[in-house]
Amino acid sequence: MSDPVMLVVMGVSGSGKSTIARRLADALGYAFLDGDDLHPPANVVKMSAGVPLEDSDRIPWLDTIAAWMKRQLVAGRSAVVACSALKRTYRDRLRQAGPAVRFIYLDVDHDELARRMRGREHFMPLALLGSQLATLEQPGSDEGALWVDANGTIEATVARALDGLAQQALPP
Repeated sequence: MSDPVMLVVMGVSGSGKSTIARRLADALGYAFLDGDDLHPPANVVKMSAGVPLEDSDRIPWLDTIAAWMKRQLVAGRSAVVACSALKRTYRDRLRQAGPAVRFIYLDVDHDELARRMRGREHFMPLALLGSQLATLEQPGSDEGALWVDANGTIEATVARALDGLAQQALPP
C-alpha cells in the first residue's frame, strides 16, 4: 500500500472546486470533503449577507479542515478536499496536516467566474467575487501546486487535473 495523499482543490468562488474535487475523488477512489460544509454558521451568515470573511473568520475554519485532513492521513486514507485556500498563509495552515498535502489550483478568468456565479445557488453571492480575487494569492512556484486551466468544461478540467497528477507521479 502506498502512502496516503491529501489533494486540496483550491481557487476562488465559482472556480469549480467542489465539482472538480468530487470528480477527482471519484476517479481516484479517494475520500472527499467539501470545505464549505465545515464553515461555522456565523461565516455562512456573513457571506450570505455579502460580507467578506476576514482572517479571524477563516483561521478556525481552516484549522478544522486541517484536523480532518490529518485524521484521514493518520488513518492511511487519501482524500480530495475542496477549499478556497486563497492565501499562502491559509495553505500553510492546511499543510500542517502533514507532508502529503498537495494543492491543485483552478485558474479561471474573471468573466467566466462571474458567469458561473450568476447561474448557481450558493451562499457566496456574486458581490463577493471582487473580494475573493483581491484576497487570492496564486500559489508560488515554490509551493509545488498543480495549476489547472479550469475555464472549460468540467470533464476537460478533470482530465487536465488527472493528467497533471499523473505527470507528478501521484501514488495509486
